[in-house]
Amino acid sequence: MPFNTATPFTVHSPDMADGRVARAQFASAMGGPGDNLSPQIEWQGAPASAQSFIVTLYDPDAPTGSGWWHWAVANLPASTRALPRGAGVAGTGALPPGAVEINTDMGVPGYVGPLPPPGEAHRYVITVTALDVPQLDLPPTATPALLAFMAGAHTVGKASFTAMGAR
Repeated sequence: MPFNTATPFTVHSPDMADGRVARAQFASAMGGPGDNLSPQIEWQGAPASAQSFIVTLYDPDAPTGSGWWHWAVANLPASTRALPRGAGVAGTGALPPGAVEINTDMGVPGYVGPLPPPGEAHRYVITVTALDVPQLDLPPTATPALLAFMAGAHTVGKASFTAMGAR
């Protein structure tokens, strides 16, 4: 099914229920005020044809000219309907078996918390994409752009949630 006819569904984060990035989600490195914990993410109403999911967190306002990918997880099993807080922290084992974290714009896999420049408010877009295949055969060096390209022909639904964040 082409993406433009994909079935919509819903996604939300209890950690960002007020529409703002919680302090714990902010980066702890480079002077960040947070704990670098990926937010809890939940989704409902995914298409019955979904065989796997992708979850991403993206900042379209980053001062890079191309935004900033903070987190990308692929090959989440079709039975997945939530990721717990901290699932993107290395070594927690909180991601379902078979899930693969893609390199972020920091060049490493795993969650990298928001850290907008002082005085700026940025949008942080969490997107869950439903695919009609159980997994994507991603190379170890995959980027979020390659992930999106490979998912394009297999997307059967997509849901997004946006939260604002500022230091």
